[in-house]
Amino acid sequence: MMHMTLYWGIKVTLLFDSWKTDSWPSYLLSLLACFLFSSFYQYMEDRRIKFKSLAAASAATSQPSSVTVPLLRSSKLGRFSSAKFAAAILFGFNSAIGYLLMLAIMSFNGGVFLATVAGLSVGYLVFRSEDEQVVVIEDPCACA
Repeated sequence: MMHMTLYWGIKVTLLFDSWKTDSWPSYLLSLLACFLFSSFYQYMEDRRIKFKSLAAASAATSQPSSVTVPLLRSSKLGRFSSAKFAAAILFGFNSAIGYLLMLAIMSFNGGVFLATVAGLSVGYLVFRSEDEQVVVIEDPCACA
């Protein structure tokens, strides 16, 4: 039976019919797997962002252009370079992980939800907390 509301129990089916829990050890191992998988998602997102910035930096240094227009794409850049192809593969892999995490949360089990959110939070803290750059604007007007 599929639950349509949040429930708290050790009997849960995750992603596959063969991944069922019916005891505390199997349930706790499943929660640990959700936690680690969601932390791994944040790690892969960090790798993808860093790889994309490295690929963009190497493409920018190979183009001796005096005018930089950020919104217009130059036709001189390789449309299908190996760096772009690798970035697309990483994006696809990370998207698949994200959708699997979403499907795991859609089991509506409270423990799976908390383990996944905790894993995403810890993974963000460990791997991606330095991604954000805080910009402080000293203007009392909120519309600035």
